[in-house]
Amino acid sequence: MRTLDDCDPGALPLDALTAEGQPAVLKGVARDWGLVRAGGASVADAMAYLRGFDGGRAVPYSFGPPEIEGRPFYNADCTALNFEVRRGGLGEVLDAISNHLDDPQPPTYYVASLPVAGALPGFSEHNALPLAGLGIDAPPSIWIGNRVVASCHFDAPDNLAVCAVGRRRFTLFPPEQIDNLYPGPLEPTPGGQVVSLVDFTNPDESRFPRFRDAMASAQTAVLEPGDAIFIPSMWWHQVQGLAPFNVLVNYWWRRSPAYLASPLLALQHALWTVRDLPEREKQAWARIFDYYVFGPADRAGAHLPAAARDVLGPIDETLARRMRAMLIARLNR
Repeated sequence: MRTLDDCDPGALPLDALTAEGQPAVLKGVARDWGLVRAGGASVADAMAYLRGFDGGRAVPYSFGPPEIEGRPFYNADCTALNFEVRRGGLGEVLDAISNHLDDPQPPTYYVASLPVAGALPGFSEHNALPLAGLGIDAPPSIWIGNRVVASCHFDAPDNLAVCAVGRRRFTLFPPEQIDNLYPGPLEPTPGGQVVSLVDFTNPDESRFPRFRDAMASAQTAVLEPGDAIFIPSMWWHQVQGLAPFNVLVNYWWRRSPAYLASPLLALQHALWTVRDLPEREKQAWARIFDYYVFGPADRAGAHLPAAARDVLGPIDETLARRMRAMLIARLNR
């Protein structure tokens, strides 16, 4: 994976990285964060630092018995999850992790994607990257846990993830590897996104023979405290905590307007309406989708007078609201 050494947090090359669409490690970009420095002293200092910003709210966290080996995932037939989601104070979670730091196979404790602003007021004043100066609106989230594996998944937004405490191994795959990663159910999912069913530490080659093809295109990196990684939109990535205590802060942002709905809604609708059509019809719809959606944005309306283009022209917030209302009304018939 491409690595940029001695990165200046005031000169992040995110415009170039998003244009390239390739992952990259930004070494040392958060080395001056208060949490990074506290974690460099000791786990106890890192936990004390976090407690100093605790807003006192109950937070959701995942708990799993030692048997899941730090991998929040599915049961054997993928009909249920192998962990439970609980709520408690952040201090309680830190205490639980602390009590099992020396266990060879501890229970899993995992606070995932917790919005920093509400849970840790004031934290971002001392632990932040200056993204606003780049025109990026990306409220930070924090991830706290022990040796936890976030199974391979993709996110629609671009992602900048900072390793603040501990070490994390990232394994990334380009979007075209989806077939070789054997995605699991759309519902339920361990963390909101569809995940690969492959256990990367012990892949079942008889069940997932194409996974070796995915690994041939994998890009890997181990992040140390203060390092960050840029993960382009739609890239699959698995994240493995390597230390007894790990903290990550990440920033997601979209390059499309906020009023555009999630493409996953279109996928779910297409599964319902298109996938099981007769093959000839389905192929015809594939050409129609290519014409209206996957080709040039202005193609379908280029030959129409501007006043007649409606949804075939540029979509602004007003038109997006009208389209949403129209779809809801038609689905409710």
